[in-house]
Amino acid sequence: MAVPEKEKLITLLNKCWMTHDGLWFYECLQEMGIEKTNRINKAAIKALAEIEVGRIKKFLGVEGERLDTFAEFKDFLANVTEFFIPDFMNASMSFPRDNVLHWEFKPEECFAYKGMQGMGVIDDYECGVIYRVECWIESLGIPYDIKPSVKKCLMIDSGKCSGDFILHF
Repeated sequence: MAVPEKEKLITLLNKCWMTHDGLWFYECLQEMGIEKTNRINKAAIKALAEIEVGRIKKFLGVEGERLDTFAEFKDFLANVTEFFIPDFMNASMSFPRDNVLHWEFKPEECFAYKGMQGMGVIDDYECGVIYRVECWIESLGIPYDIKPSVKKCLMIDSGKCSGDFILHF
């Protein structure tokens, strides 16, 4: 049996994880409705982010409680995106200037947007995708602002989702 390429393995593992995540969300939605499901989803994301960041830091050999410079953050996030944001998610992260992390999804192609549309709850869904990135940044001990502020799905009105995290080092 041939060992799969790293990229194919990352995609497989992420697709399995995102399928589990979507099915978990759907089952909670059926049992409790969208309001409770959003609340529980965000609580789980926040708790997971602290664990993920700790594991990633250990895996990458990152020392200390927080990242102290933008260069350290860029290096950290470059590794995170390779493993946690594969191409099928239709998202990109970039650094257009110092202390800014820019995110952007292909118009109307966010995997969560499409999934919530399919479940019929897009108008009430509270975005867990950008919230996860927020929780990673918080777990790294980095103060930040986010523009635009994201609660509901940004694609609902314009079909677009993009914005900036302004990091304060």
